[in-house]
Amino acid sequence: MLTRGIRGATTIKTDTKEEVLDATRKLLNEIFAKNPGLAKEDIASAFFTTTEDVNSAYPALATREMGWGFVPMICAREIPVPGSLPMCIRVLIHWNTDLAQEKIQHVYLRDAKKLRPDLVNN
Repeated sequence: MLTRGIRGATTIKTDTKEEVLDATRKLLNEIFAKNPGLAKEDIASAFFTTTEDVNSAYPALATREMGWGFVPMICAREIPVPGSLPMCIRVLIHWNTDLAQEKIQHVYLRDAKKLRPDLVNN
């Protein structure tokens, strides 16, 4: 079995714990909806990043609340590139699957659609 990456990103309007967790849950739910074979038992790990202006909560906390108790996760800060998209939460999910790479559906919500317009199909 191969390990494939699923990318996703979203943005928030204000940096509150509730908004970070809600936006993360919505992003992950959409990733699951767009990738019907995805099951948390097949997730090898997940890597979250936030821009410097998002620091009220770890996005991985939302996954714990969604029952991802055994999935290894880490959160980190994005490189502060001038002019980059603010208030952004990103995720890279490592999925154990036999699907071909071009069958993976990446998800970009809200203003994060600007990051990868070539992958946005939602």
